[in-house]
Amino acid sequence: MSVARVTVVALAAVPFVLALSPPQDADRARTAPGHLESSDCARCHSNSPFADALRDRDGRPIAPYDLWRGTMMANSGRDPFWRAVVSAEIAHTPSRKAFIEEKCTRCHTPMVRPVQESPAGQTLAVLDGEDPHARLARDGVGCTVCHRIASDRLGTPASFTGGFVLEKEAFIYGPHSAPIPGPMPMFTGYTPAFGQQISRSALCATCHTLITHALEPDGTDTGKVHHEQVPYLEWRNSIYNDEVDYPEPEAASCQACHLPTTDVDGDPIHTAIARNPRGGTFPFAEPRSPFGRHLLVGGNTLIPQILRDNRELGATAPDAAFDATIAAARDQLAHRTATLAIGAITRTDGVATFAVTVTNLAGHKLPTAYPSRRAWLRVVVRDAADRVVFRSGDFDAVGRIVDGDGAVLACERAGGPIQPHHRAIAREDQVQIYESVMGGVDGAPTFTLLRAAGFVKDNRLLPRGWESDGPHAADTRPVGVDGDDDFADGRDTVRYRIAVGDAVPHTIEATLHYTVLSPRHAAELFEVDTPEVAAFAAVYRTADRTPERVARAVATIPAR
Repeated sequence: MSVARVTVVALAAVPFVLALSPPQDADRARTAPGHLESSDCARCHSNSPFADALRDRDGRPIAPYDLWRGTMMANSGRDPFWRAVVSAEIAHTPSRKAFIEEKCTRCHTPMVRPVQESPAGQTLAVLDGEDPHARLARDGVGCTVCHRIASDRLGTPASFTGGFVLEKEAFIYGPHSAPIPGPMPMFTGYTPAFGQQISRSALCATCHTLITHALEPDGTDTGKVHHEQVPYLEWRNSIYNDEVDYPEPEAASCQACHLPTTDVDGDPIHTAIARNPRGGTFPFAEPRSPFGRHLLVGGNTLIPQILRDNRELGATAPDAAFDATIAAARDQLAHRTATLAIGAITRTDGVATFAVTVTNLAGHKLPTAYPSRRAWLRVVVRDAADRVVFRSGDFDAVGRIVDGDGAVLACERAGGPIQPHHRAIAREDQVQIYESVMGGVDGAPTFTLLRAAGFVKDNRLLPRGWESDGPHAADTRPVGVDGDDDFADGRDTVRYRIAVGDAVPHTIEATLHYTVLSPRHAAELFEVDTPEVAAFAAVYRTADRTPERVARAVATIPAR
């Protein structure tokens, strides 16, 4: 693919691009039907020190390209964890290699899919090399994926598992009516157009609703269907669903949280959405709203760190872009994910009882999507001399959960038991872990996606408004929480019973922690011998694996 000659200039670690010449007409004719690398879009949609476009009210840079570069969307094709998992799935079911690679690359390297034609389908080999296909594959979920998705079949099962339909015409969709058409066709061959679907959750659902089929080791389909990653279906059965006739006041789309149209102070953004390719301001570009900050973060701080610190993995975003993504994810976790409260404290005959309630603020389950993720409660009780008398959910330097003596729990090891859901906790080896654990057709836990016929445990916190007879309830129901009346939509309460004596007051500290890759899930993956797994293990073991803290609450157990 022929692109314009560019020069990259840095200002305060934020890149912008100066285009010296637009593509020729012949180039546009070839590239318009396919995808462009994100750097092509950066000509007008990155920040420049000479333009006031793409900035919030206080002048802070918020250009889509600059914010996107350090995200997992931008690096979905370079993600070493994903590549390791795909190789492990192939190792478990080698006869379905072509099927696995095609299914997994639909959403992780989507820009190659429409332009690469091969009877065998798309494979991971496309990521290697320097040809246009390889560059597009490594560009992950680039601008011309989401902004070219048509409205066809959005929100229907046909759109799930990478079933998005790309617009055949050379349109780039945005949320603004009457866009100025001139510059974009000149430099990219595309014409900007209003597309209501760009602001709909159903657009995100095309790749963030993943449904798989359980396979036998020889590749035979068992007939069992597994709803592996379904945040969209979880959201539909919540108060946040804005697709209904009468939405609740809290209703909000996926984009409202992950591409917020407010600045860091919570003020609506009103800005020109493009600048001159030579770095200046378009005189005819009027400020517009809404403008979505392309933060595109959930709670993943691990893989951006690994990509930043291991440049052999091929990431091209500057350190500052990864740092910004990590900071945005931590901000999301700390302020818009969950809250904790300690209540109902009593002390009788030297035994303290109290309740810890977790409230889910997310528009889907917490955690959601890929089953390597987990959240858990850490509860520590200290006496008046600050000595620990009880701890549940504490962890070591690499994030493994330990008991009161600091020994790693058996549930953290490959092949170990699964920690059950708890209504009440009285021992230090009991921990409330909110997670999904897949199960095979035999009902035994499995960490291989294509062996999964369902979940043997799914006590992830439900979104507010989830109902047992609501939309997709059968596909999003909790598993393993029967009999726990305190586990409800949007919250869970765990009751603790601790021997503390009567003499002195004690302090309770409760914290909720999160990790995108549990040590147990990593240990199961590392049992598989492939080059990709070995490569990921090497960078994972040198990474900072400290769990992220989501929420904290403190209370006092008074002396008698």
